[in-house]
Amino acid sequence: MNAFAALADDTRREIVVLVAKKGELSASEISRKFQLSAPAISQHLKILREAALLQMKKDAQRRLYSLNASGMDELEKWLFDVKSWNKRLDKLDGYLSQLKRERADAKKQR
Repeated sequence: MNAFAALADDTRREIVVLVAKKGELSASEISRKFQLSAPAISQHLKILREAALLQMKKDAQRRLYSLNASGMDELEKWLFDVKSWNKRLDKLDGYLSQLKRERADAKKQR
């Protein structure tokens, strides 16, 4: 599952925000913040790991989750690309508007 599909779910977005704010958390610490069963949270965590948004390390019996920088970088790159295209399209829109004004002015002068 890709990052955007994983983040389409409200609970998974909330988990990512929680881990981003609090730092490294155990699965049980994450689970306590939600009114879902531990297996349900475990499934959400699995999806977030598979989408490379979270990483997990084992510490004895505990599984600790943190943000996966490479997955976050991928999202950031995509957002940057979208923002770049928006700027380009805004410039094109401005240029086309200018051409329309110039044509309208040229018609008025005839």
